[in-house]
Amino acid sequence: MLVDRFGRKHTSLRVSVTDRCNLRCTYCMPADTPDYCERDSILTFEEITRVVRIAAGLGVDDVRLTGGEPLVRSQLHKLVASIGDVAGVKKVSLTTNAILLADQLPDLHAAGLRGVNISLDALDEASFAEVTRRPGMQRVLDAIDACRSLGVKVKVNAIAMKDFTERQIVAFGEFTRLTSIPIRFIEFMPLDADGNWDDSRVLSGQKILDLFAEQVGPLFSKGEPNASPATDYTFEDGVGTIGIIASVTQPFCSTCNRFRLTADGQLRNCLFGSDSGDVRLLLRDGSSDQEIADRMVAAVMAKKRGHGTDDLSFDRPSRPMYSIGG
Repeated sequence: MLVDRFGRKHTSLRVSVTDRCNLRCTYCMPADTPDYCERDSILTFEEITRVVRIAAGLGVDDVRLTGGEPLVRSQLHKLVASIGDVAGVKKVSLTTNAILLADQLPDLHAAGLRGVNISLDALDEASFAEVTRRPGMQRVLDAIDACRSLGVKVKVNAIAMKDFTERQIVAFGEFTRLTSIPIRFIEFMPLDADGNWDDSRVLSGQKILDLFAEQVGPLFSKGEPNASPATDYTFEDGVGTIGIIASVTQPFCSTCNRFRLTADGQLRNCLFGSDSGDVRLLLRDGSSDQEIADRMVAAVMAKKRGHGTDDLSFDRPSRPMYSIGG
C-alpha cells in the first residue's frame, strides 16, 4: 500500500495525459499560447499504462485522466481501454472541459468510461466566454446531454471566484434541480499561469452556501465527509446536489487519498507540492517495475501533513494547473 507518514492510504491516481488545452481559462491558462512541454517528453499510452499497472500493485484502484484538456490527446479511448484492463483498477474516469466530448463519447463509453467531471463555470454564453476566453458553452451542454443518454455519470465543477460566481448561483441551482447533476464549487486556488491570484478573489465555500440560502433556498448537509474533496449539500426537498470544495479556506488534507502523474512523467504527492519523483527517466532508462514502485512509495512517504492554503503558509506551486493536471 501507498501510505504516507500520517497514515493516509493513497488509492487514487490522477494522470495528466497532456498539458495542452483548447480553452484559456483565466484561473489556469495564460491568454497567449503557453510554453508547452516538448512532445517527446510526454508519456506514451504504453508508459502511462505501465505506471498505472505498477500503482495498482500498490493498492491504487481509482484512475482519473486529466490535462490540460485530455480530449486533445488523440485516440484517448485507447488509453481508457488499456487502463481499464489493468488488474485491480475499479474505476477509470475523466476530467474535461467537454468541448470535444460529444464527438468522442461513443468510443470512450465503449472503452469503459463511466464517469466524467466537466468543468463549467457559467451557464450563459457571455460569462462562459469571459472566463474561458473562448466560445463553446452550448457544446458543453450538448456533451452533458450525450452523457446522460449513455448513462455516463456526470459531475460539474465550477471555480468559485468573487465578482463572477455570485451571478451564476440561481442558474446552477435550477440546473442541478432539473437534471440531478451535482454542481461542485471549487474555491479559486493559486494555480493560474499569470500569477494574478490573491485571497481577495476567493469566494469561500461558506459564502456560496449563504448565497444559495438567499437566492435559491437553504442547503442541508448530505452526510459526513470522506476521501472525496467535496462536502455535499441538498435542498430541503432533497432535489439537487451542491458540493463545496473549500481547498483554500478549509483544506481537506487529512482525508486526501490521491497523488498525481504529470504529462511529462513527474510524480506529485500534492497539488500544491513540488515534483517528487521522475518516473519518465525510470521508464526510459530500463529501470525495473520495482524501482518505479519504490519511487512511488518514496514520493507518497514525503507528502506533507497539509498544503497550508488556509493560512497562506504554502509556497506557490512551481507549475500552473494546466501543467500539473486537475
